[in-house]
Amino acid sequence: MSASVSLLRRAAAEFVGTGALVAIVVGSGIQAVALTHDVALQLLANCLATVAGLAVLIALLGPVSGAHFNPAVTLAAWWSGRRDGAGPGLREVVAYAGAQTGGAIGGAVLANAMFAAPLVAWSTHQRSAPHLWLAEAVATAGLVALIFGLARTGRERLAPVAVAGWIGAAYWFTSSTSFANPAVTIGRAFSDSFAGIAPASVPAFVVAQVVGAAVGLGLVGLLYPHRDVDVLPDLPAARGEVVAASAPR
Repeated sequence: MSASVSLLRRAAAEFVGTGALVAIVVGSGIQAVALTHDVALQLLANCLATVAGLAVLIALLGPVSGAHFNPAVTLAAWWSGRRDGAGPGLREVVAYAGAQTGGAIGGAVLANAMFAAPLVAWSTHQRSAPHLWLAEAVATAGLVALIFGLARTGRERLAPVAVAGWIGAAYWFTSSTSFANPAVTIGRAFSDSFAGIAPASVPAFVVAQVVGAAVGLGLVGLLYPHRDVDVLPDLPAARGEVVAASAPR
């Protein structure tokens, strides 16, 4: 990947990647509920599909866009590189965030269509409580710390496995089941399914995720104060490695 990759192509990769991720999360949730009434098995099925799909998407689209699939990651990349120009510019942040959010909504609609559900079915799954917001902050902080920690130590090639592994673990140890992604959170509001979130619950989740991203960057600065490589997770222009991604049920 190189600076010659156009912003249009990068935004398209973010749109497709985030859309596919949400289709996997929502679709596997619908399928799990249809196959079993055991909630633990439903969560396991949803988790395994998400982990596998996320790893594949990062490996596939990382060379094009950096595979953020997550506005929190894109914002963190901008903040980290704003002083030395190593990160994305505001124009790129806006393009990425718009593509990610649009892709997430499209992915939810696609999942609904594949299971013969209404194309848009607002979720009635209320997720509104302080412990859930804390869980989202923790999940997002860990995700951002992982992504940028790998970048600062020159180990970006581990991102597909490492990011998917973190998300898979956070499915189970966080009470919110680790959305850790504002775009994915918005997209999941469009499906009244096992993986959905009520629209009224979305704003607080997004705020918690942004706070978590800030905490994650703080941890990176504390643990890795010196950069072994460029600040990275920006876009293809900064480094040519797979960067990061986002999240799930």
